[in-house]
Amino acid sequence: MSTPGFSAALEAAFDVVVVGAGHAGTEAAVAAARAGARVGLITSALETVGQMSCNPAIGGVAKGTVVREVDALGGIMGRATDMATLQFRMLNRGKGAAVWAPRAQCDRGMYRRAVRSLIERYPALQTIQGTVARLLLDDDAGGSGGAVIGIETLEGRRFGARCVVITAGTFLRGRIHIGTGTRISGGRAGDASATHLAEQLENAGLTVARFKTGTPPRIDGRSVAFSQLERQESELAQFGYMWSHFWRDAVSSQVAGGLPERPQPLQQHPCWITFLGEEGKTIISENLAASAMYGGAIGSRGPRYCPSVEDKVVKFPDAERHQIFLEPEGLDTSELYVNGLSTSLPAPVQIAVLRSIPGLADVRMTRAGYAIEYDYFPPTQLDPFFQVKAISGLYFAGQINGTTGYEEAAGQGVVAGLNAGLASLGRSPIRLGRETSYIGVLVDDLVSRGVDEPYRLFTSRSEFRLTVRQDNALRRLATIGLDLGIYDDAETRRIRDRLDAEDRVMSLARTTSVRPDAVAELLSVAGSAPLPHAMRIGEVVKRQGVSLHDLFEAAGLPQDASAEALVTMELELKYEGYFERERSQAAKMKRMGEFALEDGLRYSEMRSLSTEARQKLASIRPRTLAQASRISGVSASDLQNLVIEVERQRRVATLNTEAS
Repeated sequence: MSTPGFSAALEAAFDVVVVGAGHAGTEAAVAAARAGARVGLITSALETVGQMSCNPAIGGVAKGTVVREVDALGGIMGRATDMATLQFRMLNRGKGAAVWAPRAQCDRGMYRRAVRSLIERYPALQTIQGTVARLLLDDDAGGSGGAVIGIETLEGRRFGARCVVITAGTFLRGRIHIGTGTRISGGRAGDASATHLAEQLENAGLTVARFKTGTPPRIDGRSVAFSQLERQESELAQFGYMWSHFWRDAVSSQVAGGLPERPQPLQQHPCWITFLGEEGKTIISENLAASAMYGGAIGSRGPRYCPSVEDKVVKFPDAERHQIFLEPEGLDTSELYVNGLSTSLPAPVQIAVLRSIPGLADVRMTRAGYAIEYDYFPPTQLDPFFQVKAISGLYFAGQINGTTGYEEAAGQGVVAGLNAGLASLGRSPIRLGRETSYIGVLVDDLVSRGVDEPYRLFTSRSEFRLTVRQDNALRRLATIGLDLGIYDDAETRRIRDRLDAEDRVMSLARTTSVRPDAVAELLSVAGSAPLPHAMRIGEVVKRQGVSLHDLFEAAGLPQDASAEALVTMELELKYEGYFERERSQAAKMKRMGEFALEDGLRYSEMRSLSTEARQKLASIRPRTLAQASRISGVSASDLQNLVIEVERQRRVATLNTEAS
């Protein structure tokens, strides 16, 4: 819709307005501010900024790597987690450090407050309470749907913007289901859904679809028989570090008041393990018709890899039992999150299921679990920078793109926020490749392949999971941040110190030899054969069970490098043969990425391509040959012919230009 003369009624004008202040929105706002933009962050309730709507935990397999990548690009998820961690664990430790995955259990309230305190340290970032009713568009500019020039709230407030990032989570026409009889309009328990904005986006011609997700019940920890449960302790003391690369520096030029010193760790709390057995499975089976999903109240697709307990019982009938984790919600409450029991059964059935679980015979349920349906917009409607193709200046990030998970949302927020901020200032966008990051994998999967179920990251989605690890995120991504100028002086020094320390460790390992007698005992304990002669540390460390730290100590080398730097360089040395092969493949992908595909290519005329390939390419409009290679239905022979067809169209265009 056109809005002639609206500028006179603007309350304020920003370079970027971010709609929604969950994990995607807060990261988008910070990223845009770091890029140099003036940012307005609008949310329906300032008290819920950074709210953990479901599990009070950050990280996990693949997800923990994303958190470190967000952190390396100046995001706040790692910092807030550092301020709120109740338990820290490194997953996959039995599989080798190359696939270790950090995960932290958080105090839900402290995490939310930490996020708000961190975003309010940016003087160019203004938080605003309000519900966005519609976008203000200039129909005569931008793409086929016009260009964004601002937003208007239900309260009648208008804000101008060169770019808008929508991070609405599950709020777009959200509907909560508990059983088949309880339906509540809402984006989260206790919070209203957003309908006006969803309707405008659909009326603008964007394709819209519905997904569902769910959350489990919460229980009163005072009613749990912990003696019947397995206790799982924190590993924080063992590792001695948590998430953020950017702590410890007290001076900051970008962040008002400076960065705080790294906080002292909170009192660590255990998690508890129990299981759903035959009695509980029988209760669920007998009440499936009362479930919102199985009773027909919900028809939308849910996340395959985070299924409801009803799904588990139906799809895995031979499973003897299903593991349940009881996780603390915070230091100031006895409430526990029942991880593994996501459900949309009626509340009385939920209580019966809970009381069938070992240790929960007398449990009190504080909040019922529920399912929620919501709008999302298939992400093939976005370009690789997360800008909506049809509406210039409009960006999407988070669950609106069909994803699930805090970490996936945060990674998208960084990409959309940085690119919106850069675009608002007339600067070129940035693109993270699959070979550089899990965030790059996430973006490419979404815009190239789309989604048919809520998207979740796994290590198996990355072709480069050996070289794209949680320990080397700073080395992989800091050069991008340095080129963009998003760090302040203190952060830049900290980054350079860390990378310099890694380089020193590598140089010492490659140039220093160790005598057989100096490492005889060390090798014996590791079950490794003695050295036949003096050897370089970089070769000895490739042996199973031998650490770089111990070899440095045996050789009498200085122990001034951080544990993180030693771990990263040890992995580089131990697996350098595998890494070289993977990096060679990454270089090939990068070359494919440099073969650009112009937006105006006439795919319908490329008769050497299959019909399916022509249709898919014309719909998705990939930017590079690498992106085209990952579109379902585009074969290897199609790619070869695509190069020939593109070159032919380019030659024809050149001849026509010269002739005119």
